[in-house]
Amino acid sequence: MTVLMIVGGFALLVLGGEGLVRGAAALALRAGLSPLLIGLTVVGFGTSTPELLTSVEAALAGSPGIAVGNVVGSNLCNILLILGLAALIRPVAVAGPAFRRDGAALALSALLGAGVLLLGEVGRLAGFALVAALALYLLLAWRGEQAEPDLPETGSLGAPAAAGFVAGGLALLMAGAKLLVMGAVDLAAGLGVSEAVIGVTIVAVGTSLPELVTSLVAAARRQGDIAFGNIVGSNIFNILGILGVTALVQPLVPPPEILAFDLWAMLGATAALIVLGLTGRIGRLAGGAMLAAYAGYLAALAASA
Repeated sequence: MTVLMIVGGFALLVLGGEGLVRGAAALALRAGLSPLLIGLTVVGFGTSTPELLTSVEAALAGSPGIAVGNVVGSNLCNILLILGLAALIRPVAVAGPAFRRDGAALALSALLGAGVLLLGEVGRLAGFALVAALALYLLLAWRGEQAEPDLPETGSLGAPAAAGFVAGGLALLMAGAKLLVMGAVDLAAGLGVSEAVIGVTIVAVGTSLPELVTSLVAAARRQGDIAFGNIVGSNIFNILGILGVTALVQPLVPPPEILAFDLWAMLGATAALIVLGLTGRIGRLAGGAMLAAYAGYLAALAASA
């Protein structure tokens, strides 16, 4: 049954990622918005829904290791594994003016999230501050987008069909992620792995599979802006939205092992992403280096277990 849940979850994620990217690209045209902004909002935030549901459920169940580890581990997975794979498929071009805004938001969100976690407890006041910062970022991103010129056509679906693809894709992604995480957590728990390790690895990778499939599909379709925007938007939303909403629902006490190692690994990966983004292009060599760094991170976890 565990294997069937994992296989079935992955199949739903593949279908959902395909539908979501097709719908998002068409909505970028119909709404007069760039693929980057669509990636930051509809795609980036939409594919983070599994992380949100998982962290809230874990916090309510008294499992802060899974709740916090899911956020930290997902951001690591998004950058090192998912963007690394996407860059190996096809080098990712980064839009300079938009990334200067979004890269700054990514850096500030990472520092803000690290700050509240290092305090030793993420209470409701901190959660409110994180959610308010997310709302401010969305407002600035929307206002900045209005001044950008029209872009070439990126899709041919009509608005109702595009919305249907987005809604259906998100529904499949959520169902697939839930099945996959349930199977993976059952498997890991049977092996006696600690809660914190499950959070930053099995749960984080499982809930990041929507981002994985969406970014890889976008890269294969030569829609690098959506692939990159998906990662940036998801990471901002993971910290400000997921950590913030979870803390509003249930205050969190982060496990010491996550604060001692995983949090700093996430900050390092975020800094590397920003540096690469400022160069305007993430090539295959950088993608390979990201994958090697993620393998090293997993090896370090295994060695310390």
